[in-house]
Amino acid sequence: MKNILIPTDFSDNAYKAISYAVLLLKDENCTFYLLHTYTPAIYQSEYLLHSPGQLGLGDIYRTDSEKKLEDLKLKVISEFDNPKHLFKTYSAFSVLMEAIDELVESKNMDLLIMGTQGATGAKEIFLGSSTVHTIQRAKCPVLAIPFDFDVKMPTKILFPTDYEIEYNFELIKQVLFIAKVHKSTLDIMHVRSGYELNEEQKKNKSKLDHLLAGTKHKFHELPDQGIIEAINSIHSELHPQMLVMVKNKHSFLENLFLKPVINQIGFHSSIPFMVLPYNLLG
Repeated sequence: MKNILIPTDFSDNAYKAISYAVLLLKDENCTFYLLHTYTPAIYQSEYLLHSPGQLGLGDIYRTDSEKKLEDLKLKVISEFDNPKHLFKTYSAFSVLMEAIDELVESKNMDLLIMGTQGATGAKEIFLGSSTVHTIQRAKCPVLAIPFDFDVKMPTKILFPTDYEIEYNFELIKQVLFIAKVHKSTLDIMHVRSGYELNEEQKKNKSKLDHLLAGTKHKFHELPDQGIIEAINSIHSELHPQMLVMVKNKHSFLENLFLKPVINQIGFHSSIPFMVLPYNLLG
């Protein structure tokens, strides 16, 4: 049984993420946790001055949140009607990341799936601030779903690497799981820096190859160029339906998040983007 966390603000792009999640895992036994958090600004200020009970705003917002979550749950069940899927709702008077941290730990979440910018966000933005903050802090894999993604299952998964990471099963097990479910090919992409792989990189590549032994995969060597250009180049050639990266302390993802303009990351708007957290490296 997979435990999947899906934050929602009841927007269309949040619902797109839910729809993708249930289709991605339609043949798997899963519990989906639909999470909504609320921190009304007026309540935050008044909370510092008075007892929360004097205002009653917390009860009002909680009731509204719980009702919307229940309506959302019934809508998803009605639309997809999958006996393999169980839905639970969580409403929290909290900031999003605190609620996510608590549920990831207490419910042992396998994957967090959330929508990115949609109709309410500027198309020039790579990921919304909530998504970026979640990726930076989450201790489980995060799968971001673009609002304008034409839903296709991931028969090809693009996996850029510099072979500087000593991969282990715990880090990539959700990728392996999705690849197994959808009979996906993993396309491992490496950009040559003008030098041969050093011994450490060779060892890491060999270990990754071993971990992928039961999964169809190919290694691709690209000529020396910027990582964004390389991803865009191979994306236009292979047409993957999912992009996977590891966020570690030395990852180029750190810089990626600081450059949100769409012409710098042209691949982002078309496919789901999974980020694996470095805490899983052990």
